[in-house]
Amino acid sequence: MRVLEFKLPTVLMFPGQGAQAVGMGAALIARSPVAADLFADASQILGFDLRKLCALGPVEQLSRTEFSQPALFVHSYSALKQLETERSDLWSDVVGVAGLSLGEYTAVAAAGGIGFGDGVRLVQQRGLAMQAAADAVPSSMSSVLGLDQAKLEEICQAVSTSDSFVQVANLLCPGNIAISGHIAAVAAAEEASVAAGAMKAVRLQVAGAFHTAIMQPAVAKLEAALSNVQFLPMRVPVYSNVDGLPHFDSVEIRGLLVRQVVSPVQWESTLKNFIAAGVDKFIEIGAGRVLASTLKRVDRKANCENFGE
Repeated sequence: MRVLEFKLPTVLMFPGQGAQAVGMGAALIARSPVAADLFADASQILGFDLRKLCALGPVEQLSRTEFSQPALFVHSYSALKQLETERSDLWSDVVGVAGLSLGEYTAVAAAGGIGFGDGVRLVQQRGLAMQAAADAVPSSMSSVLGLDQAKLEEICQAVSTSDSFVQVANLLCPGNIAISGHIAAVAAAEEASVAAGAMKAVRLQVAGAFHTAIMQPAVAKLEAALSNVQFLPMRVPVYSNVDGLPHFDSVEIRGLLVRQVVSPVQWESTLKNFIAAGVDKFIEIGAGRVLASTLKRVDRKANCENFGE
């Protein structure tokens, strides 16, 4: 692994699915011609009015995977481009990027690994593939608050059966872990978690059991979509959801983006690796403040700002 030498260590973070909300991007587009242009370009690629969908919904459509993923990608990327116009020296301080699940595609694009148009097409294909896999199997995800990983894994194993399973799928931060699987198993794990002392379990606004084997049907489609994209040299490393480690090789990133769909997200490890490497400033770019919240649970003194709402 290449050693990172920091000057003014700053990291850019990009949110994933679940951060979407009706009205997202409206204020950004109103003040940013570059954002307005990017939303217009993306609408041409996608074949529907993305700006209108983000501004007006309906929320049921915006929350569907094939719509929420391009919406979040374009919103975050547009916010980044506006931030670049306001801080011309931004990249002199940035030493790494990361994104939560879908947000990792924004991170790769931000680092220069893929172009904007390719990114829009990729996340649309990813969303369609994942939605199709979710529609085929009734499944869901839930965020369990207040239990450690070992206890939650024990519960998941106990309630899973040969034809209905649930597993740890997203290690967000201490005390906040997402589980994913068949709906009946997820419901059983939620009940068992609360009985075991969890503060609560919150069902997530996602289409299905992301980051589990239930998404396996999406893998071949995603591999095909990624094979048609030219990956370029990246100016900073992308920290992968698969292992929480920095990756400089954009071709290697291609394989990790495929594995990510069926692998647990190592977000807590990613944040800890940033902090251990000496990063002292984080910027969350895009909708919501979920990533800032997870960061504070890892290190309450961490310096994080949000941009793009």
